[in-house]
Amino acid sequence: MFIEAPRPTPSPEPEKINGNFKGQDILSMDRFDTYSLDVLFDVTKDMREIAVNAEPCDILKGKQAVLLFYEPSSRTRGSFDAAMKQLGGQTIVVEDPQHFSSVAKGETFEDTIRTFEAYSDLIVLRHPITGSLQKAADIATRVPVINAGDGGQGEHPTQALLDLYTIKEQHGRLDNLTGVIAGDLLFGRTVKSLIRGLSLYPGNTLHLLSPDELRLPRKDFEEFVRRGVRMIEISDPKDIPSNASFWYWTRIQKERRVKNGLTVIRNLAKMFGIKQDMKNPFIVDKKLLDELGGVNTILMHPLPRVGEILEEVDEDPRAVYLKSQIRNGMYVRMALLGLVLGKIDKD
Repeated sequence: MFIEAPRPTPSPEPEKINGNFKGQDILSMDRFDTYSLDVLFDVTKDMREIAVNAEPCDILKGKQAVLLFYEPSSRTRGSFDAAMKQLGGQTIVVEDPQHFSSVAKGETFEDTIRTFEAYSDLIVLRHPITGSLQKAADIATRVPVINAGDGGQGEHPTQALLDLYTIKEQHGRLDNLTGVIAGDLLFGRTVKSLIRGLSLYPGNTLHLLSPDELRLPRKDFEEFVRRGVRMIEISDPKDIPSNASFWYWTRIQKERRVKNGLTVIRNLAKMFGIKQDMKNPFIVDKKLLDELGGVNTILMHPLPRVGEILEEVDEDPRAVYLKSQIRNGMYVRMALLGLVLGKIDKD
């Protein structure tokens, strides 16, 4: 079944970075414009050379970043940590502050942010409650804040940046693409950021494959259509278009139903009528990729995967989630840190 919305009149554009990264909070893909992405991706190429060749680098010598993660993370936390150190900087890594910081003693979120602002030049924050990143940025007036994941209804802009870089690396462009985005689109913050990034470029068509209960929220769907993205909802993998530029598979985010007893998340899941034991009905195996994927289709995943892509697919050259996509995370974040901390000139 296909559902395609008409295109309403575009809404006003928010203020853009316009290539001036120094001191900027990176909270949403809405701050980005195509020029800023060009700047970032050009710098990313240089960062890749530094990392691949293990070149000594002290661009961020003397700089300190706090990695404050209220939710678990492997790739985002690890790549930010590696990116900072690759450029000669240092990190303070705070995992699970609810149990391993003064938050466990009753310290407020506001005071936690103020404390780590005092120790650092930049804060990278992940939080389970949507809106916490903007709140942190409002509190931390002295240092920039980078969004490493803002709840289930928010964004994950640095994941989108590495995803866009990976797509451009493969296809040489970010316009006139045909993509498939599958899985949990309701709670998929990586999905929301990726579509925002693709909406900056003309001619993109996205096929959204998800269970009915986990469709992209209507307000987001309608907003992306207003921005010029052709959005088509499909309910069966057989409706995947042939020779798509990319497939972007995602997991069912069970933690959005029960997460450390947070009633706000339980109630949100209940409101949307989502079962706690719901499984992803859309699985990529070798047969599906061979039958419906094109020669130049790349298969992406923000990871972790939990069974929605079988291991038999991993060695297919089109599967980039454990290859270039994951490595690009460090290179892009190296570039972003250098630009935001004012140690890399856009020219």
